[in-house]
Amino acid sequence: MTSRPSWPRRLVRLFVKLAICYLGVVIVLLALENSLLYHPVRATEEWCPVPTNSDVEDIELTTADGTRIHAWWCPRPGATGALLYCHGNAGNLSHRNRTVTNLLDKVGESVLIFDYPGYGRSAGTPSEAGCYAAADAAYDWLTETKRIWPERIILYGKSLGGGVAVELASRRPHRALILVRTFTSIPDVAQQHYPFLPARWLVRNRFDNLQKIGRCTRPVFIAQGDRDSLIPFSHGKRLFAAANEPKTFFCLEGCDHNDPFPADYFVAIRRFLDTYAPTNSQAGSAN
Repeated sequence: MTSRPSWPRRLVRLFVKLAICYLGVVIVLLALENSLLYHPVRATEEWCPVPTNSDVEDIELTTADGTRIHAWWCPRPGATGALLYCHGNAGNLSHRNRTVTNLLDKVGESVLIFDYPGYGRSAGTPSEAGCYAAADAAYDWLTETKRIWPERIILYGKSLGGGVAVELASRRPHRALILVRTFTSIPDVAQQHYPFLPARWLVRNRFDNLQKIGRCTRPVFIAQGDRDSLIPFSHGKRLFAAANEPKTFFCLEGCDHNDPFPADYFVAIRRFLDTYAPTNSQAGSAN
């Protein structure tokens, strides 16, 4: 007659099984990291109309490694600078046509919005380095092709695009930095969504805004929703605390991550620019 294993042995076996399952979950999440972070929509899948308040130009950019990047140039008559729009992790640039329309009308700046590799009509596949390279290509197009002085370029980043904009702002001269519904870092977000895992130490995509924002020396505007279920309100407050002066914090009251912007949001941006980042009359102008 075979004796049953003692309870310590059964406990060890249970622990081993749980450890194997836990390790399996970690391995699966590591393999799916890019799929969980990046949600591109190709232009052949869904494409929205261009903003109706601008003569939109389709622009093809090329990153340093030769990847083709698609962008929209949306000029604002009379504007002498530009706003470089780094969008979030889902969809494509055409899905931001309403925000672009509001930025043109209510903020009064020309807009260059670009897609990351693998998004919309851009070639390649998404990655942190690829997002940074696409932003560099867009910035270079504004300064080299349109001859816009860096001191007249506003860097605007929403959600994931905040990580792209902060990286660019930490290296390139600009007029002002605008961060909307963005995070301290991707590891911080991952840890909050997967508290049962050592996510902070496993995530490969970093977008470490909190570490970099101290190197951004121009005026900073941060807007965060107090009902944001994806990126907690505390992320915006921590970024604001770490940012250099002059800086402005705008609370998107009652707003979740993808809720429409309140009307006074764009008014606040215009006021911030007029107060802390007025254009230099001796700077160059847009063509």
